Parts: sequence; C-alpha cells; structure tokens
Amino acid sequence: MKTASQTHSISISDKEAAILKTIDDQQGSMVKTLLAWSSQNSGSHNRDGLIAMRALLMDAAKVLPGRCTELPLAPGEYVTAAGVKEVVHYEPAVHISVRPDAPIKLVLTGHYDTVFPRNFHFQNPTYLDDDTVNGPGVADMKGGILVMLHALQALEQSPQADNIGYDILLSPDEEIGSPGSAPELMRLGKAAHVGLTFEPALADGSMAGARKGSGNFALIIKGRAAHAGREHHLGRNAIAAMARFITRLDDLNGTRPDVTFNIAKVDGGGASNIVPELAIGRFNVRVKNDGDDAWVIEQITKLTAQINAMDGITAEMTGGFTRPPKPMSPANAQVFDWVKQAGDLLGQNIRWAPSGGVCEGNNLWAAGCPNVDTLGVRGGEIHSDREFVKLSSLTERTKLAALIMMKLASGEFDAHSVKALATQNLKDAAKGHG
Repeated sequence: MKTASQTHSISISDKEAAILKTIDDQQGSMVKTLLAWSSQNSGSHNRDGLIAMRALLMDAAKVLPGRCTELPLAPGEYVTAAGVKEVVHYEPAVHISVRPDAPIKLVLTGHYDTVFPRNFHFQNPTYLDDDTVNGPGVADMKGGILVMLHALQALEQSPQADNIGYDILLSPDEEIGSPGSAPELMRLGKAAHVGLTFEPALADGSMAGARKGSGNFALIIKGRAAHAGREHHLGRNAIAAMARFITRLDDLNGTRPDVTFNIAKVDGGGASNIVPELAIGRFNVRVKNDGDDAWVIEQITKLTAQINAMDGITAEMTGGFTRPPKPMSPANAQVFDWVKQAGDLLGQNIRWAPSGGVCEGNNLWAAGCPNVDTLGVRGGEIHSDREFVKLSSLTERTKLAALIMMKLASGEFDAHSVKALATQNLKDAAKGHG
C-alpha cells in the first residue's frame, strides 16, 4: 500500500498542460483586479472598508460552483486604554463550499484584512517597474486570494475535479491574530485532508516551513491616584508597577530556547502632578515547541502574582495563545514535497525555511490538517508602506496551486494517507509531551 511518505515520478498530462496554458491569458485581468482591490482599504479595524472588500470578493467568487455565504464569527474581547474589557464584534468571513461530499476535502484559507488603517497615508498602488507594484495588500494577501480563486477555476476544468471538495475561508481578522475566525479554522481543518493557505512567499519564491506559535496578552494594573506633591505617599503608582513587571518579563528572554517576549505598548498615566492609577501593558510571546506555551503561562502567572503582592496594587492578566506552533512534521514535510514536485514540473525552484511568523496555517495544523501556507504571490516588505508584489508571480503561483490540486484530484498526491500521517504525528507529539 502506498504511504504518504513515498515519492514517485509524476508528469504533467496533456489535459493538465492545456489547462495550465489558459492561465497565461489571465495575467492582464488579474493585474487589473489586484490594483482595484489594493485601492480598497480594508484595515482590520476599518468596518466600512471590510464590508466593501467583502462585497468585491463575493462578486469574484461567483465564477466558482457551490455556495458562497457570509459566515458570522464569534465575538472577542479587547482591553481599552481605559482598562475596560469590551466585547468586539468582527465582520463576517467569506465562506465558499464546493462539493462537500467529495472523497477528498481541501480547506483553502486567506484573509481580506490588512494592517493599514483607514486614514493611513498608504492607500493606493503604484508601479515601481514593469513587474513590480507597491501597494497596500498587494502581497499580503489580496494577491494571494486572486491566485487562490484563479487556481480553483483551473481545477474546475479538470476531468477529475469531482474528486475534490473544498471549503474556502476568507477572514477579516487574520492580522489581529484570528480571534474570531480561529474556531472556524479549527472546524474546517478537522474536516479536511489537506490545507492550502495563500500568504505571500518571499520575492525569490522561498516559502515558510515550520512556524512558531504566538500569543497576545494585556496586563491591567490598577493603583491609586494621588497628588504627586501634597500626598504622594497616599498614591500607588500603576506605571511604576508596570515597569517592574516589564523588566522581569523581558528578563525571561533567553531563559528557554526559542521563546521570546516582546513588550509592544503601554497605556496609562496623565498629568505629571498625578500619581497614575492605571497602566495597561500589551505584549506578544513566540514559542517553538509543544509545552512552551504552558511554561510561558506559568512564568507570567508568577510575575502577575508578584505585582499583586505589592501594597495597594492589583494586576489582571488577559489574552492568551491564539496560534500553536506548526512544526515541519512528517505530514507537513510531505505536503511541501508535493509543492516542490509540482514546482519542478513547472520550472519553479521551490525552497523553504523556518519562520518566526504565524498565520492561519498554524491553526489548521492544530486541527490536524497538514498544510502549506505560503502559496501566494512573490513579494516583500509586507506590513509597511514599501509592500510590493512581483506581477509575474500572479500566473506563476496560480499554475503551481492549480497543478497541486489537480494532482490531489488524480490521486498522484495521496491526500488520505497524508491526513492519516498527520493524525499519527499529533498523537506522537502528545505522547512525547506527556
């Protein structure tokens, strides 16, 4: 019986070659659409922009069979600068379901939010040269969504397309950690054999392999306000307490391999003649291995208790881990090997390396879904006003994704075996951690 770890010689059939050739003719329309999408601000907190972008995506998805719906997301929580925990309601995700009863199930994910606020100066795309466009979201990841949709159009031309069923989730909250869409990623990942996510590759086409896990936290410290001159002794300085916490937290860097703590922002305080009674410290933690998250929680719980032990000071930790680590397990390695095989057939040299960054691929792996998560366009300088995309990669990466899916449909890439291998990998990891 063939196993997921076995490799064999594959080639591009005449029918597959004909389908792939049609993708070249789509370059002009893909560029035009990308420029229009980039011009639509869809920052994670720009509700009007997200609504407009979602409408564009749902219109574009009409070319696919199946059902396209707006999927409501569970609400989240956010600590305001005033130290108040508020309920956050997220915009819906776009969910497309095609052939849910097919023997092979894929989950394809992407996000339509960007990191650029409504009033940020970076709003429209511009050409840097004939093959390079600088613009918000062109790489991360409106270009990737275009690649996904066009690759699926190519798959639908395959005589074996009926073997594949797929769910697409386009989320509005990836750039803020997927707090609302995480449960949906878990649900869809559990049901799928293989996951394909369309985050951008690097400019040279290199992809992310193993990924760290990530958690976002906010510590609320409350003290007592007082006049800084007349009654300083009656005050309890929340910012001074936060400074102690931050120093101790930062000292944890380097104490456990590949675990990092990043203090990102402190809110609180006011006039210099008032002892500040409130401070909110926001920080991110990255972990590499299973068990690291439990160690982190233990450490920050101890530090929080130390602050609570101070006279007149109370401290409350909020937040948690939203993306577990995604290792280069045997199952994930097999999916990457398929990507490399498909790339070789197309003359694309596929390489990958570990990444400290996180994405929806982390969530899919936690659900038991082996996946590759940088199938999007080639680009760079993401999360800055220098973000760019290589336009030639629109059709290039569409061909790569389309060929991968056609080989999954034909059975030359064995989706059932790799899913079984992923299940075993996670069981083995759980035993090892225990």
